[in-house]
Amino acid sequence: MKTILFAAFTCLLFISISCNNNAATSENKETTPEQKNIAAFETVSRAFDSGDANAVDSVVADDFIDHSDHGDVKGKDSLKAMITTMHTAVKDSKTETINTAASGDYVYGWMHYKGTSDGSMGMPKGPYDMTSVELVKFKDGKAVEHWAFMQPQEMMKMMAPPPGMGDMNKMDSAKMKK
Repeated sequence: MKTILFAAFTCLLFISISCNNNAATSENKETTPEQKNIAAFETVSRAFDSGDANAVDSVVADDFIDHSDHGDVKGKDSLKAMITTMHTAVKDSKTETINTAASGDYVYGWMHYKGTSDGSMGMPKGPYDMTSVELVKFKDGKAVEHWAFMQPQEMMKMMAPPPGMGDMNKMDSAKMKK
């Protein structure tokens, strides 16, 4: 009798473990909409570094809007053109995602950008190192809107200095206050 109970208990234990492992495995395979949106956000970030504009086709809506400092730029093709232009102007672009979070249809990314500008996009020629917060709205798993937020000193790094001002990125702000 002990042998039968031991065998039955052992079988139940293995079945229980097997069911729990299968449940955990299926939970790991399924992702939430927020996780999918973060993965899409990262796909677009990698496209800027690689220059592969076609990488965004599956994660960006055709009617995508980039709310830029120059006004709204509409269409996925405009984003793809920006990816190509940026990669041409900054061949050594490196994008690091410091942190991301998703809430409903929105993904927030704290980003760190490094590279060397060739000076063709209005940025000073030479190296840059800056951060921003990127916000992307998703609908049905595709990016539909984008906003970027930077502190004023970060924005200044992207602008060519006025004539006679030299390299504003290297100015000592403590001396400027005097």
